[in-house]
Amino acid sequence: MARTPRRILIVAPAFHGYGDSIAGALRRAGHDVVVHPYDANATLGAKLRTKLVHELPGRLGSRSGAIAQRRALTTRAVEAVTATRPDVVVTVKGDALGTDYWDAVDASGARQLLWLYDELARMDFADAVLTSRPSIVSYSPHDVAALRERGLRVGHVLCAFDHTVPFTPAPSDEVVFIGARYPDRIQLLVGLHERGVPVRAYGRDWSGHPYDRARTWQMSRPDVPSAREVDRATAYGLTAGAVAALNSHTDQDGFTVRTFELPGTGSLQLIDRPDVDALYEPWREVLVYSGLDELAVLCDRARSDRGWARAIAERGRARTLAEHTFDHRVPLLEDAWA
Repeated sequence: MARTPRRILIVAPAFHGYGDSIAGALRRAGHDVVVHPYDANATLGAKLRTKLVHELPGRLGSRSGAIAQRRALTTRAVEAVTATRPDVVVTVKGDALGTDYWDAVDASGARQLLWLYDELARMDFADAVLTSRPSIVSYSPHDVAALRERGLRVGHVLCAFDHTVPFTPAPSDEVVFIGARYPDRIQLLVGLHERGVPVRAYGRDWSGHPYDRARTWQMSRPDVPSAREVDRATAYGLTAGAVAALNSHTDQDGFTVRTFELPGTGSLQLIDRPDVDALYEPWREVLVYSGLDELAVLCDRARSDRGWARAIAERGRARTLAEHTFDHRVPLLEDAWA
C-alpha cells in the first residue's frame, strides 16, 4: 500500500551520521526529511567548549556542566521543531534532551516516534517522558518486552547497514576492531595480540595519540596495536579489506549496528552471539565464536584460507543487501508512527 509522503524531522545524535542514513532511506521512500543532529560540535572551538564548560565540571564533581549542556541542546532542538513544522518527528535516543523539547514536540501536533537506538540501561530518560511517548521502537528485545508490559506502544526495529555510503577497501593482513573500549574487548584483543594474531583496534578509546588521551580523559592504553578514530566510510573500507572484523556485544541483548555493517561491507564477521542465526546463517554467512581460544582459531583459519573466508563474507554481504539495509526498516518506522 502506498504511503502518504510526510515532512519529517529527525532529531538524532551526530554520531557518525546515522541520522543522515535514516533520512536517506526515508527520502528514497518519498518523504521530505530534515535532520537536526542535536549534539553536533561543528567546529574545534565548539568541541573545546564542550570539554571545558560541560564535561570538565563533571570530572570535578559538579553537575553544572551537564545541566548547562542539556539546556543548550534542548533549546536548539526546540528551535528545530518550531522552524521545521513537521508532520512527523522521529527522535533517535534523545535522552540528552530536556522536558521542554518533548513539550514542544507534543505541542507541534506532529506524529511522533521515539527510536531507542541504544538500551534503556545505558540512557537517562525521565520516566514521565518515556511513558508519555505515543510510539516507541527499539533494537532491544528486552526493552521492547519490558515497555509492552507497562502498556506502552512499542515495536522492535533492528539496526541496519547504509548501502549508499561510498568506501574503498583497504587490504590488510589484520583482524580489525572498530568501536568503544570495554574490559571484555580489551581481554579479547590483548589475547589475540599475545597469540601472534595481527590485530588493530580503531577508536579514540584505543588510540595513543595525545589528543585522544586528553579528550577521553584517560592516559593509559591497552597493549594492542591501535589507530585513531575514523569516519564511517573509512571504517567500511578498513573492515572490507581486513582478514576479518570482530564484533563483541559485551552485555547487550540487541544486535549492534556493526552486526549489519560488517557483512554489508563484505567483511568476514566474527561475532559473539549464537542467536545471530535469526539474522544470518552461522558458518555460512558469519562466524560465531565463544571465548578467546575459539576466536584465535577462527582468525588463524581466516588468514590461512582466504578463499573460505571470502566465500562466507560474500554470502553475508548478499544477505545484508537483501534484508538488512535502512531501506528495509522504513516500512516498520512508517507503521510505528501511523
